[in-house]
Amino acid sequence: MGFLKPEHEDLKRLTRHFTNKEVVPIADALDREEAEIPTPLLEKMAEMGFFGLLVPKDYGGLGLDTLSLCVVTEELARGWLSVGSVIARNVLCGHILYKAGTEDQRRRFLPGMATGMRQTASAGTEPEAGSDASNIKTTARRRDGHYVVNGSKMFCTFANQAHVLFTYVRTSAEKKAGGISLFLIEKEPGEQFAPPHLTGTRIRTVGYHGMNTYALFFDGLEVPEGNLVGGVEGRGFKQLMHGYEVARIQFAFRCIGLAQAAYEAALAYSQQRVQFGKPIATFQAVRFKLADMATEIEAARQLGYLAAEKFDRGERADVEAGMAKLFASEMAHRQCWNAVQIHGGYGYTREYSVNRYWRDSGLLPIGEGTSEIQREIIARRILQER
Repeated sequence: MGFLKPEHEDLKRLTRHFTNKEVVPIADALDREEAEIPTPLLEKMAEMGFFGLLVPKDYGGLGLDTLSLCVVTEELARGWLSVGSVIARNVLCGHILYKAGTEDQRRRFLPGMATGMRQTASAGTEPEAGSDASNIKTTARRRDGHYVVNGSKMFCTFANQAHVLFTYVRTSAEKKAGGISLFLIEKEPGEQFAPPHLTGTRIRTVGYHGMNTYALFFDGLEVPEGNLVGGVEGRGFKQLMHGYEVARIQFAFRCIGLAQAAYEAALAYSQQRVQFGKPIATFQAVRFKLADMATEIEAARQLGYLAAEKFDRGERADVEAGMAKLFASEMAHRQCWNAVQIHGGYGYTREYSVNRYWRDSGLLPIGEGTSEIQREIIARRILQER
């Protein structure tokens, strides 16, 4: 029996139609310009409910399952990786807030996040806290009914467009992981952030355009006590770890969508490109590449569905999520290069979409937990079970 129900298949077709109409025609040009995802596109995505897929209906969302998130993400990422990624901010931050926030916080933030009226960004990574997420140095000290935040963050994607920064800080120096708390830092969208207490510097990247990435600097920024997620200090690391399961499943389907786009482009080109008097798809070297691409993409998809279904059943799914993210990210990176090779010299030009796919794919084995971290998580669990 397959993982997807008829309603999942319908949602997949609906999202594919949306992507073909609204995303595919503009992605290459915007990538070349390093332009941001246009506001009209974000508004159309909001109308479709993409930002509130997992948010319960009581808080303005669609209240769908993780498998629904998977099929939507794959189809959006097939059009442009950045579009498949932009929904992750509100969906995943919304998931954390629903599970860990106070009722007041849910009522204040979730409806706007679910409808896309309030965009979010995550601020966790620091110069000395990447894979070692518990090594956070940014501090928040309580004073006169609020917290004062000082420190810096790295690789905060979409931070300029966000209304709310989900920011992980240290509220206690006595405990490492147990001293971390999560705050909702409100701001107005824009490049200026909130000087002098919150400033940002753009980090230019090789690919993954459409959402700008920033280093953020906090200098005495005041945050209300009511914006401490859950209302209790020291729970931030556990909240982050819980969010990683669904985040890595969603990330896997960003990878799968990108790989699917590369495969479809390579398949079409191989049937059109003629060398030695016949289409290159008739040559075994190309045919075998295409066969491997199709096989590995489907294998990644099924592994991702397995992780999503287990997560939806309320079971622990960190290993399955790590496996899905690991396999899908390395697979997509490999298949995007295969697509470039099938295109030959043309694949190395900006005139063909496969160049964008290849540049975007470089992020995949790094983001949302490196391949090495995923292997460590998997190995730790399988060795514990022996």
